[in-house]
Amino acid sequence: MSKTLTAEDARQSLGTHVAAKGAEIFAKYGPRIGWKALMRILEDRSCARYPCVVKFDSALLLPGEFAHALPRGELPEDGFTVYVHPWFMAQLETVPAMVLYQLVLVNYGEFASAEDAEMFGAQALGLDREVYYRQLCEATDQISG
Repeated sequence: MSKTLTAEDARQSLGTHVAAKGAEIFAKYGPRIGWKALMRILEDRSCARYPCVVKFDSALLLPGEFAHALPRGELPEDGFTVYVHPWFMAQLETVPAMVLYQLVLVNYGEFASAEDAEMFGAQALGLDREVYYRQLCEATDQISG
């Protein structure tokens, strides 16, 4: 007798996959992922499913948003631009955490949750998920009025 997969089964499966992918990135590019390693990650199709570029521009960001990935065309294959708040141009060491969080949207689309993004980024950076979450909150605090 086969079991019918539920939405919760799919969520758990995605969560497991996201964590494993993050751990693969850490194993390949860690233990310290800085700006140069981030650029290599974005070029690596085993890490970033679609082409991605980082642009420091806040025009398309919501208030208090440190980064956001937006498609460059109609198809995912057209690639994505990850817009990062220009405040962080002088803090390039903080940008990988923000971009990795956005990479989950690029790789998995709207089905991925904030928890998936936190798990992926934490695993990719070799951090505890709570520590990673606090880093993202600190980034948000820097640009919030």
